[in-house]
Amino acid sequence: MVVAMAAGFFFAGVPATTQAQNIRIGQTTGITGSAAATVKESMQGAALYFHQVNAQGGIAGRKIELITLDDKFDPALTLENAYVLIEEKKVVALFMPTGTPNTQLLVPTLDKFSIPLVGPTTGAMVLHRPVATNLFHVRAPYQREVEMAIGHLVRQGSTRIGVLHVDDTSGDDGLAGAMKGFKQNQLEPLFIETFDRNKPDFSASAPRIMGKQPQAVIVIGSGSPAVEAILALRKVGYGSHIVTLSNNASSGFIKALGDKARGIIVTQVFPSERSTAKPLIQEMQLAARAQNVTGISPAMVEGYASAKVLVEGLRRAAPNIDRTHLHDALESIRQYDLGGMELNYSSTNHSGLEYTELSIIGPNGRFQR
Repeated sequence: MVVAMAAGFFFAGVPATTQAQNIRIGQTTGITGSAAATVKESMQGAALYFHQVNAQGGIAGRKIELITLDDKFDPALTLENAYVLIEEKKVVALFMPTGTPNTQLLVPTLDKFSIPLVGPTTGAMVLHRPVATNLFHVRAPYQREVEMAIGHLVRQGSTRIGVLHVDDTSGDDGLAGAMKGFKQNQLEPLFIETFDRNKPDFSASAPRIMGKQPQAVIVIGSGSPAVEAILALRKVGYGSHIVTLSNNASSGFIKALGDKARGIIVTQVFPSERSTAKPLIQEMQLAARAQNVTGISPAMVEGYASAKVLVEGLRRAAPNIDRTHLHDALESIRQYDLGGMELNYSSTNHSGLEYTELSIIGPNGRFQR
């Protein structure tokens, strides 16, 4: 795939000389900032699929051009970038922003311009219910992940379970899922602690948590703050279960944890990147080999799957590929086989997949299912 960078824009797909004929897709995401490691991998996964489609002639003879702007994981910059993409770059859709507050800010803008957004990298229920007209999810909700994790911990004999979450809407959403999980298992949280999204400080909370003698701690947050939380807990001597969510399911997350990665439980919303039993993974592995890409991660799988859903919508909208036709085409998707997983949309359901499972970071520094 040809990738060029100019004036702060990333053009992925085709050379600039043919951009006028391309299908323009816009992305604002945290290429830099606290979520950068996971963002990089999800972008790699999406690029694998877009390259594959373009190499086969594109859609109705037109190539896909992904224009990506860096919002540094800052919601205000996310919104600013969206206006550039929509009004100046005339994109037909937005694709895979990162972060719950970031995506929430986009929803009124999506409605204002009647432009669909596919595959936000967030599972917050507030973005699922009520249904946002122009927001099409691919991944399962966070709340389902947390409920599943608590059920697993309880079955393993843990009852002293606490929650450490970021103080934003994604943290609130994850906490709501935890509270459902506690209720289902007739438990109360051992503690609920929060941390600042932009300036996390665990110097007081980590010792407090250690003093509670938990059997498990659920860390809800993205990227480097979640890493700092886990390292702080290990530093004060906490050696039992730590669980975090799928927004940290990246190789970069494991690398950042270093020798403290082993044993961390990470919820997942896609099948294992090494599972040959799933056609989606087989397909992605073939694409990666063909493009000389090594080291597939769960974040890359999410990017690949989200790109595949977007392309399915574009194919259904062709040859009249515009914002309105794409929206209607996406809503027409029923029983779509994404590769061993069925995806359904309708006018009353934009939630996409329901797939969730658990993984643990093994001694080899890889996610094990």
